[in-house]
Amino acid sequence: MKRTVTRWEFRDAFRDYERNDSFSYEGLGALFDYLEDDEENSGIETEMDVISLCCNFSEHASCLDCVNDLGYPLEIEDDWNDEEKEDAAREYLQENTSVIEFDGGIIIQGF
Repeated sequence: MKRTVTRWEFRDAFRDYERNDSFSYEGLGALFDYLEDDEENSGIETEMDVISLCCNFSEHASCLDCVNDLGYPLEIEDDWNDEEKEDAAREYLQENTSVIEFDGGIIIQGF
């Protein structure tokens, strides 16, 4: 038996599982949109599993913060400005996983 979940129910589920600190309010909206788009494109329904989503996705302030937070190997030149560093981190992440960008940060799928 499947049930369609609205954006509000999606956010509420994280609160109900006491996982509302795993993602920001904006991040949960972006994750919801990503999962809906993925369902449409693949034709495969996503199961609403808060714990699994928390284990498989993580939110970060920026691509560079994500790379640094998780210790991914990224070669950055000393003379690069902040924008060049962010672009390199974004490219690295996009080559290795799904990157969900939204106003206020990013969410990546663990790899």
